[in-house]
This record gives sequence, structure tokens and C-alpha cells, in this order.
Amino acid sequence: MEGVDLVSLDRWMEARSLGSGSISGVRLLAGGTQDILLRFHRGPSEFVLRRPPPVLRAGSNETMRREMRVLEALRGSDVPHPGFIAGSSDETILGAAFYLMQPVDGFNPMSGLPALHAREPLLRRRIGLAVVEAIAALGALDYRAVGLADFGKPENFLVRQAGRWRRQLESYADLAGWPGPGAIPGVDAVAAWLDRHRPSSFQPGIIHGDAHLANVMIRPDSGELAALVDWELSTIGDPLLDLGWLIATWPTDGSSFATDAMANQLTDLASPADLAAHYAASSGRDLAALDWYIVLACYKLGIILEGSFARACAGKAPRETGERLHAHTLALFERALSIIR
Repeated sequence: MEGVDLVSLDRWMEARSLGSGSISGVRLLAGGTQDILLRFHRGPSEFVLRRPPPVLRAGSNETMRREMRVLEALRGSDVPHPGFIAGSSDETILGAAFYLMQPVDGFNPMSGLPALHAREPLLRRRIGLAVVEAIAALGALDYRAVGLADFGKPENFLVRQAGRWRRQLESYADLAGWPGPGAIPGVDAVAAWLDRHRPSSFQPGIIHGDAHLANVMIRPDSGELAALVDWELSTIGDPLLDLGWLIATWPTDGSSFATDAMANQLTDLASPADLAAHYAASSGRDLAALDWYIVLACYKLGIILEGSFARACAGKAPRETGERLHAHTLALFERALSIIR
């Protein structure tokens, strides 16, 4: 199995009494340029392994260590998340840091709906409200009490955002063939607006950092959330960014995030206004500056996705994937411009 030495993994698990017998039933859940996810048995016990892709990116191992840490911190909380089992920062075992978590019994709504959810509009509406409750619960956790006091730098978090992500965008110039920031409408205008309209204060908390429908698992028997997944962008910051991110990526009519394959199934979802009202009721936070967080989400996510396009231009990622993500970037910046106008 590319990227995972099963003999070494088996030896590591045996030393920690994680399951019994041999590893069997190995199934790849994700791969390629993304993190590797393997689901497998060791004896009667089932596990999911997560590690960076075979070709590591800068910071891949540190990101994996941070994911381990936040999932451990969430143990016993009311935030739906994959249960952390064990992990290793030792890069010599599998060639990268990795961890094991409990399998999640659920489905991702962007990959298709089971018959129950396709049939019941109330369940589809409940999905968005359940995600809102999860990010509200996450932001309400005392990050110091769960051992994450040094997990991020909340001081001046909002002040840093526009400049930090503009520098990220400019770093893509090192990738040959990328057309540059001039190909993205309104980069300077959006950054300037964010600096001019930045909220003066916020209440820090844990943020997931990538809260959208592709990163949730829904229970097969209801519209409730089984887990928030993919914690690689989590940090300590302003939890309202998670709400802005969810709304910015919500698959409404005309949204680039409403894939053709799902357009006919993802109907009767809660509206963005419903999501905001439910978050306000669930969290008690002031949403007067919500548009600012939606614009920041469009700006930040657009720049992150543009990185994949830049790598594709340089031949370091599939061109088709890069073009698709670049289209999302353009749509996100158009959305940001429509708000600030």
C-alpha cells in the first residue's frame, strides 16, 4: 500500500496492544495528493489511519501533529468528531507522522444521499442546523481547560488575516506557469475592505478552520452530525470565521460548491439566513459583522484553493483538479466583491 508500510504499522500497533492478530481488510478511503486515509481491521477491532500523502508538502508532519492534538483535546466533549485512538510523531515508522482514529458511522452529503435522506426534506434541512450546532459548541469550549492554550495565537488574530493570506498568494510566484494574482478579480480591493471594516474585538475559541459540507459526516438514520472531519486548519482564533466559512461554501442555487451531481439532491437545505439565525441562538455571539467573516472566508479559501491551481500550472498536481479549484477561487472572489459593493 503506497505510503503505508503495513508491516511496520502492525509492529507499532502490537507494541501498544492496539487490536490483536494481523491487519486485514485494508480499504483506501482517500489518497492521491490529499492525506491518506486507510480503514482496516486488526482482529475484531476496526481502525482508520490518517497520514500525509506519499510526497510530503512543507509542514505536512506538523499539520498531522496538530490534528492529533486537537482530536485528543476534544475527547469527551459534545463536539461530534472522530474518536482519537493513538498516534505517532516519529516519522521513521511510516515515513511521516500519523494517527489512528475510530471509524465514523455516517456519510458525506456531498458524495450522495442515502434513500432516507433523499426522500425526507426535513432531514436535509436538519443537516445544516446540526453542523451549525457543532461549530457553535466547538467555539464555546474553554480551549485553555482542554489543554490548547498554546495551540494558536488569538492576539491580533483578525488583524493578521488579510496580510498573512496575501503573502501566501504571493508565494505561489515561485511556481512556474502560474498566471499570478492578477488573474483573480478584486484581490487588492477585498484585502483593503477587510482591513477597513475589521471588527474591533472578538471572543477567542477553537476553530475548525474548514467547516463546509465536504468535511462533515451525517448519521445514516437521521439528519444529525456524526462527526466534523479534516481538522488540518484548526487553531485558536475567532469562531465566527467557521460560520462565515460555512455560509461562503454553502451549496445554494448558483453556488460553485453545488456540484452538478448533487444539484438535484441537495434541495430543501436550511438557507444561509437560517444557518446564521441558528448559530446566533446556539452560541449567543453577536453576528452584526457576519458579512466581514463571509468575505474573509471567501478571501482565505480562495487563496488556499489557488495554491492547488498554481501547483497544477507547474506540473505538480493534476491540471483538471487545478482548473476546477481555480474556478472555485474566481467564484469566491466574485462573491466577496458582491458583498463589499
